[in-house]
Amino acid sequence: MHEMSITQGIIELCLDHAGGRRVTSLDIEIGVLSSVVPEAIAFCFDACSRETLLEGARLNIIRIPGKGQCLDCREETPLTELYGSCEQCGSNRVTIVSGEELRVREIEVDD
Repeated sequence: MHEMSITQGIIELCLDHAGGRRVTSLDIEIGVLSSVVPEAIAFCFDACSRETLLEGARLNIIRIPGKGQCLDCREETPLTELYGSCEQCGSNRVTIVSGEELRVREIEVDD
């Protein structure tokens, strides 16, 4: 389960930026094309944050939809898988524009 190591990295990143203050909430973005399971991140977060300054913090997971641009017709198209095809013309020559994100967007800390 690679989500455990991803979650540990998220916690380390938050601790580095919290400056020794308790983290009360954090927002993370997970793209639908990222191969990361949001439910697994949420589960791992509870375990990994125990006895840290993130214990009890509210975890908000924001899903980023997949979107691509067709190299043939130049139209943007929604993507639900990495190797999707264009909804407009059916071409499989699609470049991913969004949906692979995995980032901490915001942390909130106590004063």
